[in-house]
Amino acid sequence: MIKCTLFHTDGCHLCEEALTMLIQFLPEAEIELVDIVDSEETMTEYQYRIPVIKKGETGQELGWPFTQQQLQEFID
Repeated sequence: MIKCTLFHTDGCHLCEEALTMLIQFLPEAEIELVDIVDSEETMTEYQYRIPVIKKGETGQELGWPFTQQQLQEFID
């Protein structure tokens, strides 16, 4: 099973939309949520790019904007 990390922050409507889309392809147990404000490193890396989904196995990233089809292809 694929595990993914969603880099997000609270109050980001695009992040909420990305999570909703991601849940359609993966069980919530396989999704790690990382709020970028919890770490200076993640804040620096992702502050202008969220939401970003990262595959656990490969480290590949998919940044916003993306469609459901692009997300499905990324997951597969």
